Amino acid sequence: MENKICKQKMGLVEKLGVHIEKREQLAPVAARILSYIILTGKKGSTFEDMVTILCASKSTISTHLNHLQDLNKIEYFTKTGDRKKYFVINKGMIVHHIDSVINEWKAVRELHLEIKKYKEDMNIKNKENGVEDFDLNFHNDYIKFLDEATTSIEELRIKIVDSQFKI
Repeated sequence: MENKICKQKMGLVEKLGVHIEKREQLAPVAARILSYIILTGKKGSTFEDMVTILCASKSTISTHLNHLQDLNKIEYFTKTGDRKKYFVINKGMIVHHIDSVINEWKAVRELHLEIKKYKEDMNIKNKENGVEDFDLNFHNDYIKFLDEATTSIEELRIKIVDSQFKI
């Protein structure tokens, strides 16, 4: 059973790593390190574990760990009597990502409101000329979706900030 879980975890490390590599513009090894840390959870990942499991040199792992710390994507803790560093995800990184998503959605919402206003104005003008009106249903539905999605992710953000999740 242990081997099956390990294979499943490494498959997810690769899949999540590719996603993070693209989304965060990270080097492949840095993205795999971040993925491994995410999938290891709050118990933390040690430098030695990452060297062994990710099959990368000590210098490569060290370089990318330092870079991820510089980017505030990860942090570490130590245990009393143990000299090892245990790397975990930085909760602030998740909040920062959520803030970016919210800002993007708000900008898109504003754009759709402007487009909708223009089309409404054109509908009024075109009605006088007997020309076919713009259908505003898409914009109405998309703005509603953005509002609901933003509310939902803002609730998630609050829970993360208030430490309702043990990340």
